[in-house]
Amino acid sequence: MPASDLPYDAVAASRALAAADPDLGALIALVGPPTLTLRTDETLSALLRSIIYQQLSTKAAATIHGRVLTAFGDGDHLDVDLLADAPDEDLRACGLSRAKTRAVRDLVGRQRNGTLPSRDDLLRMTDAEVASALTAVRGVGPWTAQMVLIFNLGRPDVWPGADLGVQEGLRIVKSLSDRPTAREMAPLGEPYAPWRSIAAWYCWRAVHRARGEE
Repeated sequence: MPASDLPYDAVAASRALAAADPDLGALIALVGPPTLTLRTDETLSALLRSIIYQQLSTKAAATIHGRVLTAFGDGDHLDVDLLADAPDEDLRACGLSRAKTRAVRDLVGRQRNGTLPSRDDLLRMTDAEVASALTAVRGVGPWTAQMVLIFNLGRPDVWPGADLGVQEGLRIVKSLSDRPTAREMAPLGEPYAPWRSIAAWYCWRAVHRARGEE
């Protein structure tokens, strides 16, 4: 997967976050500078991966994703026409559920008819416009749009408050007794603007540290 530097200074963002919140600052001191890098996947590839990975373990999703790219492409890139012309049984044989098969077909159909925005198109849109364009695709919800904004488009101020990892990470950072709800997360994230994407990244790191994964 191609990657590049973010279009903003993530280290400066982490310093601003540490100054804004001593609790988050303590985590930042432990973790060090953010290592988030920008994925430069085209929209089709980014959404295909996201749809397949939904509600699956990373290992299982990676296996299915690889099967789809091999069966309907060269192993790295998808052949849209080949997939579009294949029967549902061939997609299901790769491990896709019926719902994901329908979602992938909708995604591929939009790519073929030109209604799926390219990455360059998305880069020219506001965050709200990107979210609206992506959630028009079957099987793509607000969370997926937020992940594209953070990791594919490099937007600095995205706060995925419904993400359980971010919720749990903030609970750890702030030493809360209960994990905040999505509704509660919105005001809790306000002090981290305009760098909420980096704040979310550190919340994920807090969970990984708690699990002994880093």
